[in-house]
Amino acid sequence: MTDIRIVQIVTPEAVTLDWLLTPTGELDTTQELATAATVALGTDRLALPADVLPDPNDSDRRGWWGDLDAEVIHDGWPIGTRLWLMSRDKITGPEARQGSTIARAEEFVREALQPFVDRQIATSVEVRAERTDTGRIDVLATFYRGAQPAIALRYADLWTEIGA
Repeated sequence: MTDIRIVQIVTPEAVTLDWLLTPTGELDTTQELATAATVALGTDRLALPADVLPDPNDSDRRGWWGDLDAEVIHDGWPIGTRLWLMSRDKITGPEARQGSTIARAEEFVREALQPFVDRQIATSVEVRAERTDTGRIDVLATFYRGAQPAIALRYADLWTEIGA
């Protein structure tokens, strides 16, 4: 698995991702797992037919065209997360009709990262979401790879980035 390392660039106008270059001007291919996880969590996954879309006047289920037959064509899997479905949600507790917002966020992140376990890139992934402010949810995803050291990746301002 060779992925080009990406870096997050935050400006007042937008949050974007770009390829990271080494000091010699070559593409940085270190931290492949972190890059793949960032792509998985920063990409919109196709909504399931039963999912309630955030805008009742819009039928766009998003997703990526490259996911079509990905498993057959290149042994791939659907990329992305369904976190975008929560873009108009309020942060609620377990008493809410759809359940806890934090539990749903954890479920969507876990779903996006499960292919890493299924493809034996990691032996397991632990996901923990927490509300860190009135309008903010952060996620800590820890990848375990057998005897190798665990890799913990923190995704801050997760809630802000999905538009709530």
